[in-house]
Amino acid sequence: METIVAIRAQRAVRAYADEPVTEEQLLAVLDAGRLAGSAKNRQPWRFIVVREAQTRAGLATCGRYAAHLAKAPVVIVVVMPGDRFWDGFDAGRAAQNMMVAATDLGLGTGIATLHDADCVRRLLALAAGHNAQVAIALGVPAALKPTAEEREFVRAVLPQVGRKSLSELVHYGRWGQQTPRNNNQGVAGGA
Repeated sequence: METIVAIRAQRAVRAYADEPVTEEQLLAVLDAGRLAGSAKNRQPWRFIVVREAQTRAGLATCGRYAAHLAKAPVVIVVVMPGDRFWDGFDAGRAAQNMMVAATDLGLGTGIATLHDADCVRRLLALAAGHNAQVAIALGVPAALKPTAEEREFVRAVLPQVGRKSLSELVHYGRWGQQTPRNNNQGVAGGA
C-alpha cells in the first residue's frame, strides 16, 4: 500500500475480530514507531506490549475513553521520560507511525489517552521518571456492527462527519489568507 493510501484509510477502530496479531505484524508496527523522528534524535520513547487480558482491562479503566483497550488482542503503551512538551509531540509521532503501519498491514488501531497516571504506573510498574499517556489498541478490525454504547460515543465525542477540506484548514503567509498569493505554488485547496 502506498503511504498516502494508508494515511487516507487509517481509521479509529474500537471493535476487534477474534483473530491474533502475528509476531511479524507486531514487530513491523513497533519498528515503524522506532523509526519516527524525534527532537534532537533523542528517540525517548519506549513501548510496552500488553497481550494479557487482565492488564488490558485494567488499562481500559485508566482513561475516560479507553474502554476499547480491553477488547483488542494487543495494546501498545507509549512510555516517555518526564513530561517535557517535545516528549508528548514525539510520542504522537511514534504513535502515528505505528497506526499508519498497522493500517498498511490490514490491522486496525484505536488510540486512547491514559488520563490516570497512577493507574498506569501501578499496572505496568513504570520506572521512576517515566510516564505513559498514550496507548494504542491493535487488532484485526471486526465487522462494523456498532453497539448502542459505541454509537453514543460517536454522537457525543465525534460530532463531525467526514474530513474538513484543505480550504477550511490552510492559511497562507498569515491568518485569514486562505488562497496562495502566488498561484504557481502548486498547492490546491482539495478535499
